[in-house]
Amino acid sequence: MNLFRISWSNLKDKPLSSFLSGLLMTLGITIISLLLLLNKQLDDQFKKNIKGIDMVLGAKGSPLQLILSSIYQIDAPVGNIPLDEAERLTRNPMIKTAIPLSMGDNYRSFRIVGTTKKYLDHFEATVGQGQLFREDMECVIGVRVAEATGLKIGDTFAGSHGLDAEGEEHADKKYKVVGVLNPSNTVADQLILTNVSSIWAIHEHGHDEHEGEEAHAEGEDHDHEAAAGEDHEHEEHREITSMLIQFRNPLGMMLARGINSNSKLQAALPNIEINRLFELLGVGVDTLQYLALAIIIIAGISVFVSLYNSLKERKYEMALMLSMGATRTQLFGMLLLEGLVLALIGFVLGLLFSRLGLWGLSASVAGQYHYNLAAFGVLREEWFILVAAVLIGLVAAALPAIGVYRMNISRTLAEE
Repeated sequence: MNLFRISWSNLKDKPLSSFLSGLLMTLGITIISLLLLLNKQLDDQFKKNIKGIDMVLGAKGSPLQLILSSIYQIDAPVGNIPLDEAERLTRNPMIKTAIPLSMGDNYRSFRIVGTTKKYLDHFEATVGQGQLFREDMECVIGVRVAEATGLKIGDTFAGSHGLDAEGEEHADKKYKVVGVLNPSNTVADQLILTNVSSIWAIHEHGHDEHEGEEAHAEGEDHDHEAAAGEDHEHEEHREITSMLIQFRNPLGMMLARGINSNSKLQAALPNIEINRLFELLGVGVDTLQYLALAIIIIAGISVFVSLYNSLKERKYEMALMLSMGATRTQLFGMLLLEGLVLALIGFVLGLLFSRLGLWGLSASVAGQYHYNLAAFGVLREEWFILVAAVLIGLVAAALPAIGVYRMNISRTLAEE
Protein backbone atom coordinates (compact mmCIF):
# COMPACT_ATOMS: atom_id res chain seq x y z
CA MET A 1 0.00 0.00 0.00
CA ASN A 2 1.51 3.29 -1.12
CA LEU A 3 0.73 5.65 1.76
CA PHE A 4 2.15 8.73 0.02
CA ARG A 5 -0.01 8.21 -3.08
CA ILE A 6 -3.12 7.72 -0.93
CA SER A 7 -2.29 10.83 1.16
CA TRP A 8 -1.80 12.92 -2.00
CA SER A 9 -5.11 11.66 -3.40
CA ASN A 10 -6.88 12.60 -0.16
CA LEU A 11 -5.46 16.14 -0.36
CA LYS A 12 -6.60 16.48 -3.96
CA ASP A 13 -10.07 15.29 -3.00
CA LYS A 14 -10.38 18.34 -0.71
CA PRO A 15 -8.78 21.04 -2.91
CA LEU A 16 -10.30 24.07 -1.15
CA SER A 17 -9.33 23.12 2.41
CA SER A 18 -5.92 21.85 1.26
CA PHE A 19 -5.32 25.10 -0.65
CA LEU A 20 -6.29 27.24 2.34
CA SER A 21 -4.03 25.32 4.72
CA GLY A 22 -1.11 25.44 2.29
CA LEU A 23 -1.69 29.14 1.56
CA LEU A 24 -1.59 30.11 5.23
CA MET A 25 1.56 28.07 5.78
CA THR A 26 3.16 29.61 2.69
CA LEU A 27 2.24 33.17 3.72
CA GLY A 28 3.69 32.84 7.21
CA ILE A 29 6.94 31.27 5.99
CA THR A 30 7.27 33.87 3.20
CA ILE A 31 7.07 36.76 5.67
CA ILE A 32 9.55 35.26 8.13
CA SER A 33 11.98 34.23 5.39
CA LEU A 34 11.86 37.64 3.69
CA LEU A 35 12.46 39.44 6.99
CA LEU A 36 15.43 37.17 7.74
CA LEU A 37 16.92 37.81 4.29
CA LEU A 38 16.48 41.57 4.54
CA ASN A 39 17.82 41.71 8.08
CA LYS A 40 20.89 39.66 7.13
CA GLN A 41 21.74 41.69 4.05
CA LEU A 42 21.09 45.09 5.62
CA ASP A 43 23.15 44.06 8.62
CA ASP A 44 26.01 42.93 6.36
CA GLN A 45 25.89 46.12 4.27
CA PHE A 46 25.77 48.42 7.28
CA LYS A 47 28.53 46.62 9.16
CA LYS A 48 30.85 46.31 6.18
CA ASN A 49 30.61 49.98 5.20
CA ILE A 50 30.90 51.25 8.77
CA LYS A 51 33.94 49.16 9.63
CA GLY A 52 36.91 51.27 10.67
CA ILE A 53 34.96 54.57 10.78
CA ASP A 54 34.79 55.73 14.40
CA MET A 55 33.48 59.26 13.90
CA VAL A 56 32.09 61.50 11.18
CA LEU A 57 32.79 65.22 11.33
CA GLY A 58 30.29 67.47 9.58
CA ALA A 59 27.86 70.35 9.84
CA LYS A 60 25.44 70.76 12.73
CA GLY A 61 22.17 68.93 12.23
CA SER A 62 20.90 65.38 12.44
CA PRO A 63 23.73 62.99 13.42
CA LEU A 64 21.94 60.06 11.74
CA GLN A 65 21.57 62.05 8.51
CA LEU A 66 25.27 62.86 8.65
CA ILE A 67 26.11 59.16 9.04
CA LEU A 68 23.75 58.00 6.28
CA SER A 69 24.92 60.63 3.79
CA SER A 70 28.66 60.40 4.47
CA ILE A 71 29.12 56.66 4.95
CA TYR A 72 26.23 54.98 3.14
CA GLN A 73 25.45 57.68 0.54
CA ILE A 74 21.68 57.24 1.01
CA ASP A 75 20.64 60.64 2.35
CA ALA A 76 21.23 64.31 1.57
CA PRO A 77 24.29 65.91 3.19
CA VAL A 78 23.64 68.07 6.24
CA GLY A 79 25.72 70.95 4.85
CA ASN A 80 29.30 72.05 4.30
CA ILE A 81 32.06 72.76 6.80
CA PRO A 82 35.24 74.91 6.54
CA LEU A 83 38.20 72.79 5.57
CA ASP A 84 40.65 74.69 7.75
CA GLU A 85 38.56 74.18 10.90
CA ALA A 86 38.05 70.49 10.12
CA GLU A 87 41.78 70.01 9.62
CA ARG A 88 42.53 71.86 12.87
CA LEU A 89 40.22 69.54 14.82
CA THR A 90 41.67 66.42 13.20
CA ARG A 91 45.26 67.25 14.16
CA ASN A 92 44.55 65.71 17.55
CA PRO A 93 47.03 62.88 18.31
CA MET A 94 44.12 60.54 19.11
CA ILE A 95 43.03 60.64 15.45
CA LYS A 96 44.72 58.12 13.19
CA THR A 97 43.21 59.00 9.80
CA ALA A 98 40.83 61.68 8.50
CA ILE A 99 39.33 61.24 5.03
CA PRO A 100 37.73 64.36 3.49
CA LEU A 101 34.52 64.06 1.46
CA SER A 102 33.08 66.71 -0.82
CA MET A 103 29.66 65.98 -2.32
CA GLY A 104 26.81 67.72 -4.07
CA ASP A 105 26.75 66.50 -7.68
CA ASN A 106 25.73 63.35 -9.51
CA TYR A 107 25.76 61.69 -12.90
CA ARG A 108 22.57 59.79 -13.76
CA SER A 109 21.82 59.56 -10.00
CA PHE A 110 25.28 58.12 -9.16
CA ARG A 111 26.97 60.41 -6.67
CA ILE A 112 30.20 62.21 -7.50
CA VAL A 113 32.40 62.30 -4.41
CA GLY A 114 35.59 64.30 -4.00
CA THR A 115 38.06 62.54 -1.73
CA THR A 116 41.58 61.10 -1.54
CA LYS A 117 43.20 57.71 -2.10
CA LYS A 118 42.65 57.00 1.60
CA TYR A 119 38.96 56.51 0.84
CA LEU A 120 39.73 53.69 -1.59
CA ASP A 121 42.25 52.17 0.80
CA HIS A 122 39.72 52.22 3.63
CA PHE A 123 37.14 50.23 1.64
CA GLU A 124 39.87 48.02 0.11
CA ALA A 125 38.75 49.13 -3.35
CA THR A 126 41.35 48.68 -6.05
CA VAL A 127 41.57 49.96 -9.61
CA GLY A 128 40.85 47.10 -11.98
CA GLN A 129 41.26 49.03 -15.25
CA GLY A 130 43.21 52.20 -15.91
CA GLN A 131 44.63 54.25 -13.06
CA LEU A 132 43.69 56.37 -10.06
CA PHE A 133 42.75 60.02 -10.58
CA ARG A 134 45.77 62.32 -10.51
CA GLU A 135 44.67 65.61 -12.05
CA ASP A 136 41.60 67.76 -11.58
CA MET A 137 38.50 66.50 -13.44
CA GLU A 138 39.85 62.95 -13.61
CA CYS A 139 37.74 60.27 -11.91
CA VAL A 140 37.44 56.56 -11.25
CA ILE A 141 34.06 54.83 -11.29
CA GLY A 142 32.64 51.92 -9.32
CA VAL A 143 31.67 48.70 -11.06
CA ARG A 144 27.93 49.38 -10.74
CA VAL A 145 28.37 52.83 -12.25
CA ALA A 146 30.17 51.30 -15.21
CA GLU A 147 27.47 48.64 -15.68
CA ALA A 148 24.54 51.06 -15.43
CA THR A 149 25.92 53.99 -17.42
CA GLY A 150 28.19 52.27 -19.94
CA LEU A 151 31.05 54.62 -19.08
CA LYS A 152 34.52 53.35 -19.88
CA ILE A 153 38.07 54.61 -19.68
CA GLY A 154 38.57 57.73 -21.78
CA ASP A 155 34.89 58.77 -21.75
CA THR A 156 33.92 62.23 -20.57
CA PHE A 157 30.69 63.35 -18.94
CA ALA A 158 29.16 66.38 -17.24
CA GLY A 159 27.88 66.12 -13.69
CA SER A 160 24.50 67.45 -12.60
CA HIS A 161 24.06 69.75 -9.64
CA GLY A 162 22.54 68.14 -6.56
CA LEU A 163 21.73 64.48 -5.95
CA ASP A 164 18.80 64.36 -8.38
CA ALA A 165 19.49 63.05 -11.87
CA GLU A 166 17.30 65.87 -13.21
CA GLY A 167 19.52 68.59 -11.72
CA GLU A 168 21.14 71.37 -13.74
CA GLU A 169 24.09 70.06 -15.71
CA HIS A 170 27.60 71.50 -15.35
CA ALA A 171 28.14 71.37 -19.10
CA ASP A 172 31.09 73.78 -19.08
CA LYS A 173 33.44 71.35 -17.34
CA LYS A 174 33.48 67.60 -17.88
CA TYR A 175 34.98 64.73 -15.95
CA LYS A 176 37.21 62.19 -17.66
CA VAL A 177 37.10 58.52 -16.66
CA VAL A 178 40.64 57.27 -16.05
CA GLY A 179 39.89 54.11 -14.08
CA VAL A 180 37.28 51.49 -13.21
CA LEU A 181 37.29 49.91 -9.75
CA ASN A 182 37.21 46.21 -9.03
CA PRO A 183 34.06 45.00 -7.22
CA SER A 184 34.45 45.44 -3.44
CA ASN A 185 30.85 44.91 -2.28
CA THR A 186 31.02 48.26 -0.50
CA VAL A 187 29.57 51.70 -1.12
CA ALA A 188 32.54 52.45 -3.39
CA ASP A 189 30.98 50.21 -6.07
CA GLN A 190 28.26 52.79 -6.73
CA LEU A 191 30.27 56.01 -6.61
CA ILE A 192 32.17 58.27 -8.99
CA LEU A 193 35.34 59.29 -7.17
CA THR A 194 37.55 62.24 -7.95
CA ASN A 195 39.82 64.57 -5.98
CA VAL A 196 38.36 67.29 -3.77
CA SER A 197 39.81 70.10 -5.88
CA SER A 198 37.71 68.92 -8.85
CA ILE A 199 34.53 69.56 -6.85
CA TRP A 200 35.83 73.00 -5.90
CA ALA A 201 36.74 73.76 -9.51
CA ILE A 202 33.26 72.84 -10.77
CA HIS A 203 31.40 75.02 -8.30
CA GLU A 204 33.83 77.94 -8.31
CA HIS A 205 33.63 78.06 -12.07
CA GLY A 206 29.85 78.24 -11.91
CA HIS A 207 30.04 80.97 -9.29
CA ASP A 208 32.51 82.95 -11.39
CA GLU A 209 30.15 82.87 -14.37
CA HIS A 210 27.34 84.41 -12.31
CA GLU A 211 29.63 87.11 -10.99
CA GLY A 212 31.55 87.65 -14.24
CA GLU A 213 30.10 90.96 -15.33
CA GLU A 214 30.44 92.52 -11.89
CA ALA A 215 34.03 91.37 -11.57
CA HIS A 216 34.87 92.73 -15.01
CA ALA A 217 33.44 96.15 -14.08
CA GLU A 218 36.01 96.54 -11.32
CA GLY A 219 38.74 96.96 -13.93
CA GLU A 220 41.94 95.15 -14.77
CA ASP A 221 44.09 97.14 -12.36
CA HIS A 222 41.91 96.34 -9.38
CA ASP A 223 41.84 92.63 -10.35
CA HIS A 224 45.59 92.54 -10.50
CA GLU A 225 46.02 94.17 -7.09
CA ALA A 226 43.44 91.88 -5.44
CA ALA A 227 44.51 88.59 -7.06
CA ALA A 228 46.87 87.47 -4.29
CA GLY A 229 44.39 88.43 -1.58
CA GLU A 230 41.52 86.58 -3.30
CA ASP A 231 43.58 83.42 -3.68
CA HIS A 232 44.45 83.52 0.01
CA GLU A 233 40.80 84.13 0.91
CA HIS A 234 39.69 81.18 -1.24
CA GLU A 235 42.17 78.93 0.51
CA GLU A 236 40.81 80.01 3.89
CA HIS A 237 37.20 79.47 2.84
CA ARG A 238 37.54 76.09 1.16
CA GLU A 239 34.67 73.86 2.22
CA ILE A 240 34.06 70.12 2.31
CA THR A 241 31.00 68.09 3.23
CA SER A 242 32.42 65.90 5.97
CA MET A 243 35.36 63.88 7.23
CA LEU A 244 35.50 60.18 8.03
CA ILE A 245 37.68 59.67 11.09
CA GLN A 246 39.39 56.67 12.61
CA PHE A 247 40.76 56.82 16.16
CA ARG A 248 44.07 55.43 17.33
CA ASN A 249 42.35 53.93 20.37
CA PRO A 250 38.84 53.84 21.90
CA LEU A 251 39.63 56.88 24.07
CA GLY A 252 39.22 58.98 20.95
CA MET A 253 35.44 58.82 21.47
CA MET A 254 35.88 61.51 24.11
CA LEU A 255 36.69 63.97 21.34
CA ALA A 256 33.12 63.89 20.05
CA ARG A 257 31.65 65.56 23.13
CA GLY A 258 34.27 68.33 23.04
CA ILE A 259 33.71 69.01 19.34
CA ASN A 260 29.93 69.16 19.76
CA SER A 261 30.20 71.48 22.76
CA ASN A 262 33.03 73.79 21.75
CA SER A 263 32.91 74.11 17.96
CA LYS A 264 30.52 74.97 15.16
CA LEU A 265 30.91 71.46 13.76
CA GLN A 266 29.19 68.20 14.65
CA ALA A 267 30.84 64.92 15.56
CA ALA A 268 28.62 61.85 15.07
CA LEU A 269 29.53 58.35 16.24
CA PRO A 270 28.39 55.80 13.63
CA ASN A 271 28.11 52.78 15.92
CA ILE A 272 25.79 54.60 18.32
CA GLU A 273 23.56 56.05 15.60
CA ILE A 274 23.29 52.83 13.58
CA ASN A 275 22.54 50.75 16.68
CA ARG A 276 19.80 53.23 17.55
CA LEU A 277 18.42 52.94 14.01
CA PHE A 278 18.39 49.14 14.17
CA GLU A 279 16.66 49.24 17.54
CA LEU A 280 13.89 51.36 16.03
CA LEU A 281 13.61 49.09 13.00
CA GLY A 282 13.78 46.02 15.21
CA VAL A 283 10.43 46.82 16.83
CA GLY A 284 8.68 46.68 13.47
CA VAL A 285 10.61 43.60 12.35
CA ASP A 286 9.78 41.72 15.57
CA THR A 287 6.10 42.64 15.19
CA LEU A 288 6.03 41.27 11.64
CA GLN A 289 7.81 38.10 12.73
CA TYR A 290 5.26 37.51 15.50
CA LEU A 291 2.50 38.11 12.96
CA ALA A 292 4.04 35.58 10.58
CA LEU A 293 4.40 33.04 13.40
CA ALA A 294 0.73 33.55 14.27
CA ILE A 295 -0.19 32.92 10.62
CA ILE A 296 1.79 29.66 10.64
CA ILE A 297 0.03 28.54 13.83
CA ILE A 298 -3.33 29.39 12.22
CA ALA A 299 -2.21 27.29 9.26
CA GLY A 300 -1.58 24.41 11.69
CA ILE A 301 -5.08 24.84 13.12
CA SER A 302 -6.45 24.83 9.58
CA VAL A 303 -4.65 21.54 8.90
CA PHE A 304 -6.08 20.12 12.13
CA VAL A 305 -9.66 21.13 11.26
CA SER A 306 -9.28 19.89 7.69
CA LEU A 307 -7.99 16.46 8.73
CA TYR A 308 -10.48 16.18 11.59
CA ASN A 309 -13.40 16.74 9.22
CA SER A 310 -11.78 14.49 6.66
CA LEU A 311 -11.42 11.74 9.23
CA LYS A 312 -15.14 11.91 10.10
CA GLU A 313 -16.09 11.80 6.42
CA ARG A 314 -13.73 8.91 5.66
CA LYS A 315 -14.52 6.71 8.67
CA TYR A 316 -16.20 4.04 6.52
CA GLU A 317 -13.33 4.09 4.02
CA MET A 318 -10.75 3.68 6.78
CA ALA A 319 -12.75 0.95 8.51
CA LEU A 320 -12.89 -0.86 5.18
CA MET A 321 -9.13 -0.51 4.75
CA LEU A 322 -8.62 -1.93 8.27
CA SER A 323 -10.87 -4.87 7.50
CA MET A 324 -8.82 -5.58 4.36
CA GLY A 325 -5.56 -5.86 6.27
CA ALA A 326 -4.29 -2.33 6.75
CA THR A 327 -3.00 -1.57 10.25
CA ARG A 328 -4.04 1.34 12.39
CA THR A 329 -0.41 2.51 12.44
CA GLN A 330 -0.42 2.67 8.64
CA LEU A 331 -3.57 4.80 8.64
CA PHE A 332 -2.09 7.01 11.35
CA GLY A 333 1.06 7.44 9.21
CA MET A 334 -1.08 8.23 6.18
CA LEU A 335 -2.74 11.14 8.01
CA LEU A 336 0.63 12.35 9.30
CA LEU A 337 1.89 12.36 5.72
CA GLU A 338 -0.94 14.69 4.74
CA GLY A 339 0.14 17.23 7.38
CA LEU A 340 3.80 16.75 6.41
CA VAL A 341 3.10 17.31 2.71
CA LEU A 342 1.21 20.54 3.42
CA ALA A 343 4.08 21.77 5.63
CA LEU A 344 6.73 20.96 3.00
CA ILE A 345 4.70 22.58 0.21
CA GLY A 346 4.28 25.69 2.39
CA PHE A 347 8.02 25.78 3.14
CA VAL A 348 9.14 25.40 -0.48
CA LEU A 349 6.64 27.96 -1.78
CA GLY A 350 7.48 30.28 1.13
CA LEU A 351 11.18 30.25 0.19
CA LEU A 352 10.31 30.80 -3.46
CA PHE A 353 7.98 33.74 -2.79
CA SER A 354 10.42 35.32 -0.31
CA ARG A 355 13.12 35.27 -3.02
CA LEU A 356 10.70 36.81 -5.50
CA GLY A 357 9.87 39.50 -2.94
CA LEU A 358 13.57 40.13 -2.29
CA TRP A 359 14.21 40.37 -6.03
CA GLY A 360 11.48 43.02 -6.34
CA LEU A 361 12.80 44.98 -3.35
CA SER A 362 16.36 44.72 -4.66
CA ALA A 363 15.30 46.16 -8.01
CA SER A 364 13.63 49.08 -6.23
CA VAL A 365 16.59 49.72 -3.90
CA ALA A 366 19.08 49.39 -6.75
CA GLY A 367 17.16 51.94 -8.78
CA GLN A 368 16.97 54.46 -5.96
CA TYR A 369 20.10 53.88 -3.86
CA HIS A 370 22.18 51.54 -6.10
CA TYR A 371 22.57 48.94 -3.35
CA ASN A 372 22.40 45.29 -4.34
CA LEU A 373 20.35 43.07 -2.01
CA ALA A 374 19.96 40.15 -4.40
CA ALA A 375 21.66 37.37 -2.41
CA PHE A 376 19.32 34.40 -2.62
CA GLY A 377 21.16 31.71 -0.66
CA VAL A 378 19.34 29.71 2.02
CA LEU A 379 20.09 31.04 5.49
CA ARG A 380 20.85 28.82 8.47
CA GLU A 381 17.84 30.27 10.30
CA GLU A 382 15.56 29.08 7.49
CA TRP A 383 16.31 25.45 8.32
CA PHE A 384 14.85 26.14 11.77
CA ILE A 385 11.74 27.44 10.00
CA LEU A 386 11.54 24.12 8.15
CA VAL A 387 11.76 22.20 11.43
CA ALA A 388 9.05 24.41 12.99
CA ALA A 389 6.77 24.06 9.96
CA VAL A 390 7.16 20.26 9.92
CA LEU A 391 6.47 20.02 13.66
CA ILE A 392 3.35 22.18 13.35
CA GLY A 393 2.14 20.12 10.39
CA LEU A 394 2.77 16.81 12.16
CA VAL A 395 1.18 17.87 15.44
CA ALA A 396 -1.84 19.29 13.61
CA ALA A 397 -2.24 15.99 11.75
CA ALA A 398 -1.50 13.75 14.73
CA LEU A 399 -4.28 15.13 16.94
CA PRO A 400 -7.18 14.01 14.71
CA ALA A 401 -5.25 10.93 13.52
CA ILE A 402 -5.30 9.52 17.05
CA GLY A 403 -8.99 8.81 16.41
CA VAL A 404 -7.92 5.92 14.15
CA TYR A 405 -6.91 3.94 17.26
CA ARG A 406 -10.35 4.47 18.80
CA MET A 407 -12.29 3.43 15.72
CA ASN A 408 -14.71 0.48 16.09
CA ILE A 409 -14.49 -1.30 12.75
CA SER A 410 -17.68 -3.41 12.98
CA ARG A 411 -19.83 -0.57 14.28
CA THR A 412 -18.54 1.85 11.60
CA LEU A 413 -19.23 -0.64 8.80
CA ALA A 414 -22.65 -1.48 10.24
CA GLU A 415 -23.65 2.18 10.47
CA GLU A 416 -22.85 2.70 6.84
